[in-house]
Amino acid sequence: MSEKPRILMVDDDVDLCELMGDYLSHEGFLLEYAHNADEALEKLSRADRYSLMLLDVMMPGKSGLELLQQIRPNVQLPVIMLTGRGEEIDRILGLEMGADDYLSKPCNPRELLARIRAVLRRAEPQPQATLFPDAVVNMGVICLDPGLREIRVSDELLELTGTEFNVLAYLMGNAGSVLKKEQLTELVLHRPLAAYDRAIDVHVSRVRQKLARYLPERELIKTVRGVGYQFIKGSV
Repeated sequence: MSEKPRILMVDDDVDLCELMGDYLSHEGFLLEYAHNADEALEKLSRADRYSLMLLDVMMPGKSGLELLQQIRPNVQLPVIMLTGRGEEIDRILGLEMGADDYLSKPCNPRELLARIRAVLRRAEPQPQATLFPDAVVNMGVICLDPGLREIRVSDELLELTGTEFNVLAYLMGNAGSVLKKEQLTELVLHRPLAAYDRAIDVHVSRVRQKLARYLPERELIKTVRGVGYQFIKGSV
């Protein structure tokens, strides 16, 4: 029997952690807890034992956003942010710092379970996914290796989250073509694009920022207003 996926929940709400632990254990997961950032950092020294992290934004001491900023990009563990304030800025900042999804508290355990499964699905290599490149893609100084799930710029490793890698892989694998936001959302986030849903925009923006560190003043990913995004051929 394969080992159950292990989740690290970082939240100072002990009762909520126990509730989620009981619920997720019946759904085939093992849940470990850390109730502050320091406990989380100690456990994340063995980050390879976890499949995913649930991270509360508001905690005493160091916040969840500060913790996420500290561990990225060295820890590539998929992260779902739990936001209690209900403020859009928390969700945007979390995504920009490398979170893979977010959910407002108090959260429905069934919805959290669905989001956990969705994030774990899209964090896996997808060599057979429609439009996903199945061979190394070289574009100027950028080299994308879907087998290794690595992207190098001028032979330097570009640090991306799993979701960001998939975004850039789809765009580079279809360079010159416009991928609609609806299409990218379904391919990368495995859900339909909802009204006022800007999650895919945030991930594309984050990829642009990381590429710009190596290739400033070059437009690599073009926004086609009202449609989607295009990786420009010959841009590198």
